[in-house]
Amino acid sequence: MRTVARAVTRSRADAAPAQGGLSVRSQGGPHALSAARVRTMAVRMLQEAGRGGAELSVLLVDDERIREMNRTWRGKDRATDVLSFPMQEGEFGTVNPTLLGDVVISVPTAERQAREAGRALADEVAMLLAHGLLHLLGFDHDTSAREKVMRRETERLVAAWAAGR
Repeated sequence: MRTVARAVTRSRADAAPAQGGLSVRSQGGPHALSAARVRTMAVRMLQEAGRGGAELSVLLVDDERIREMNRTWRGKDRATDVLSFPMQEGEFGTVNPTLLGDVVISVPTAERQAREAGRALADEVAMLLAHGLLHLLGFDHDTSAREKVMRRETERLVAAWAAGR
C-alpha cells in the first residue's frame, strides 16, 4: 500500500454532503450493531475527510469470513478486526477518483476488543471504520511518524461521528 503522511484537510463545515455510493452490508449476522448506524458513522467520517461524494463499501462480517479474507488477500490465517481494500491504487487507481474501496469489519472481534477496553461496541466499530477509511485515503502506520499521524486522524474522524450522536 502506498503511504501518504498528510492530514485530511477539509472540515465538516466545508465538506460536501454525502452524494456518492455508500453501501453498508452485513454478512454472518445478525450483529449487535446495525448497518444503518454504521452508515451514519461512514457518512460523517467521509464528510469530515472532505470526501462526502466518495464511493465506499463497508461490510460487517463474522470472524470466520474475515479470517478467510485475511488468508486469501494477506496470507495470514487468522481473524483480524478490520481489512481495507483500496481502489485508488495500482494500474487503474486513477480511473474513478471517487471510488475509495471497501472496509471489512469483524463485529465479533470488535465486540471482544470493546469489552477488553471497557468501551461501547459502537465506539470500537467507529475506530475500526476510521482506521480502515484512512487506509483507503492513503494513510499507513508503517513508521512511528506515520502511526502518530494516523492515530490523530483516526481520533478526528471518530470525534466527527461522536459529535453528531
